Amino acid sequence: MNVIFSHDVDHITVFEHGLDLIIPKHVMRNCIEFGLGYISGEEIVKRFKDLLANKWNNLESLMRFDREHDIPSTFFFGVQNGLGLSYKLQDAKFWLNKAAHEGFSIGIHGIAFESLVDIRKEFSLFSSVTGLSNFGIRMHYLRRNAETLHHLASAGYVFDSSTPGLISPYKVHGLWEFPLHIMDGNVLCKKARWQNQTFEQARDATKALLEAAAKLEIEYFTVLLHDRYFSDSFDTWKRWYIWLTEYLKDNKCTFMSYSEAVKKLDDAKNDHQ
Repeated sequence: MNVIFSHDVDHITVFEHGLDLIIPKHVMRNCIEFGLGYISGEEIVKRFKDLLANKWNNLESLMRFDREHDIPSTFFFGVQNGLGLSYKLQDAKFWLNKAAHEGFSIGIHGIAFESLVDIRKEFSLFSSVTGLSNFGIRMHYLRRNAETLHHLASAGYVFDSSTPGLISPYKVHGLWEFPLHIMDGNVLCKKARWQNQTFEQARDATKALLEAAAKLEIEYFTVLLHDRYFSDSFDTWKRWYIWLTEYLKDNKCTFMSYSEAVKKLDDAKNDHQ
């Protein structure tokens, strides 16, 4: 099985959330998770220290981990704001350049999903910021409607990875859709907005998904970890990601980027024509 790792960047600093409800919701979530016994007092303290230090991303440490473990992951950054994604374009530029310099693939964490005009504007903005013309997208909160994939293809995207479901990649008007198979929040926050699963429960659920994918002969399997959770202040999440990378290596899986997968899929499609 070929495994594609990806990371959505929803937050960069704490201060960017001065005009929304993200911080109060974060505090409430911490209290619920601690009250239910899913996080420790030490984690609570570390999370509040992060708030005071204006630190809400773990991009540098995650890039270091992925690089040291030969994981060619893709980082999706927003270039527009919406639904709690509030960082400045100049902050996005800094980390886009950093990720590219470190050898990682970069793409858009998309906001526009309904209007073709708006989708094209977002594509052009990312292209002008990065100098790239071939890249993919994952929608923020996986938002989409019946026309989204067609619009993304028309705008010039190479791939999208926003559709949840245990199915294989498929092509829509020249756009490759890579379904999202495992997202951190789905295995650690089962049908809730806060963590309600232990490491062991998340591990077992992940194994079950991988086994189901193997039975369905899914060759390209996608995984999402939000960089914010690669932190000792989110101990279970970080442990889960580290375990998953080791588990996949032990099971002889191949780590691959979206761009590599697109090339292999296109080559295979051409061979059958």
